[in-house]
Amino acid sequence: MHRLPEAAVLATVLLLPGCRGMSSPFPPIHPNPNMDYQERYDPQESSSFFYDGMAMRQPVAGTVARGQLNVDHRLLFGRDDEGYFLDSSPVTATDDVLARGRDRYAIYCQPCHDERGTGQGILFERAGTPTASLHDERIAAYNDGRMYDVITNGVGLMAGYRYPLTVEDRWAVVAYVRELQEERRTLQAERDARQ
Repeated sequence: MHRLPEAAVLATVLLLPGCRGMSSPFPPIHPNPNMDYQERYDPQESSSFFYDGMAMRQPVAGTVARGQLNVDHRLLFGRDDEGYFLDSSPVTATDDVLARGRDRYAIYCQPCHDERGTGQGILFERAGTPTASLHDERIAAYNDGRMYDVITNGVGLMAGYRYPLTVEDRWAVVAYVRELQEERRTLQAERDARQ
């Protein structure tokens, strides 16, 4: 009974020296040595392979260095030069813009916010998921830049639509939501006037 632990200790003592590694004068075996010693060109080196004799290739035409892209931050981010949200959209709400906004709204916004923006869409009807009404005073008070930012990056349960919607489409949705809010205010004012 006592021999089993003694045998285990003896086996461990005998096997430990074998764990020191390979004590061979030869280098370790490299099954794929070309991964360690790849042929390559150094910067500014010449090359007989390319027609112009240069190993370094010119950037593709139209390439912009990182940090050097000259973009309209107002249009792209919905913010002014100081970083504050824009009060009004940089895109004029023409009939074409509103039509595009209505179309994109029907695809991306209507399932949650419903056709009129009340927040009673399919998601609310079927799953009871609370969805914001676009006519809520807090949301109606958003300036256009803030609304654009919410569409772009999302907020709360709402996902961001930066990738499925282009910049112009996001601004078109903002214009259409403003039209929905204005229609509701007009209807409410007419109701109040009749009472």
